[in-house]
Amino acid sequence: MGMTMTQKILAAHTGLDAVEPGQLIEAQVDRILGNDITTPVAIREMEACGACSLFDPEKVVFVLDHFTPNKDIKSAEQCKAVREFAQKHAVEHFYDVGRAGIEHVLLPEQGLVWPGCCVVGADSHTCTYGALGAFSTGVGSTDIAAAMLTGKLWFKVPQAIRVVLTNKPRKWVSGKDVILHLIGKIGVDGARYASLEFTGDGVSALSMDDRFCIANMAIEAGAKNGIFPVDEKTMEYGKDRFRGEPIVYAADPDAAYTETIEMDLSALEPTVAFPHLPENARLARESGDVKLDQAVIGSCTNGRITDLRIAASILKGRKVAPGLRCIVIPGSQEVYLQALREGLAETFVEAGAVFSMPTCGPCLGGHMGVLAKGERAISTTNRNFVGRMGHTESEVYLASPAVAAASAVTGRITDPSALD
Repeated sequence: MGMTMTQKILAAHTGLDAVEPGQLIEAQVDRILGNDITTPVAIREMEACGACSLFDPEKVVFVLDHFTPNKDIKSAEQCKAVREFAQKHAVEHFYDVGRAGIEHVLLPEQGLVWPGCCVVGADSHTCTYGALGAFSTGVGSTDIAAAMLTGKLWFKVPQAIRVVLTNKPRKWVSGKDVILHLIGKIGVDGARYASLEFTGDGVSALSMDDRFCIANMAIEAGAKNGIFPVDEKTMEYGKDRFRGEPIVYAADPDAAYTETIEMDLSALEPTVAFPHLPENARLARESGDVKLDQAVIGSCTNGRITDLRIAASILKGRKVAPGLRCIVIPGSQEVYLQALREGLAETFVEAGAVFSMPTCGPCLGGHMGVLAKGERAISTTNRNFVGRMGHTESEVYLASPAVAAASAVTGRITDPSALD
């Protein structure tokens, strides 16, 4: 029997000719990622077992992004611990305030992940890099400690679900709408420990930023990873960027899938996930009269330059609704500079929004946009669990940059086509 993309990558990193779903393997990893929340735990685990060195400092990446710039003493101490560890072990790929960005925007940008590589990160949205045709998945901090010491990790080979995308999306429909529609269809556990493998002619109609967004939220369907085929857009994105040698894997014609899901991109509409699960998907135009207190545009899901361009195109010449706070957060320093150069930052500020430095801040209720009791936010982030963005009695509605920007203008959940 043939293998899927994910299975081929895992087989290659295990030194086996083939692997099959459910098989336990020990695979070599090409990249190991930690942030300011998860890395201190990994450091403590390493020190507890008496470890004094990393197997390969070049393969380790630390990004300080969740509570940075530091919001309090505890977060400052966490960052200090990572900073000192990185210096002690000569970790080249250490990204501190001023160099950093949101980790899952930063790593592709810096060329630290590429087609065919195996990536693990102590953050659940590490699955983002599947957009580049890589196997990437989130693991725990103790696993990261083991990977930093040995360069290997144990995996159970996942079964696979094939998602066939056809045609082209209409105006205002983006990768966020694709993944919210899919999660709404299969549920938050519909792909539990499976590989979501995207294919079909519709893939070519999606930008790389769309693909990053879709792969990023594979975990919200319970998936082990999400992965896209490598095409011309992938290689163009990585030109003069990839720091490793791309290896292109394609699923065998007789690869086994537990399910095939077909999605006509031309039939999709702007979508919103209502509280308190990403699977609570509704069409934006059918969301009813939901009054909002805050709009957040950014995060590792939707903080890339195309996301900001879309939001700015809607906010240009308009004003944020009275009584609503609009927070725009670029995903990296590179995105920040590009937004300045293109005049996007000016558009946001003139509309009455605040334009922030790169940070994960509000996504996890950390800082830069925490919600009070009873407040509602529309957000381009990836989770809307109870208390995710602040008070347990607040509400988060997940949406695309287009829907979030349109809603910021009206003060209520709004389909952007209503403003055309």
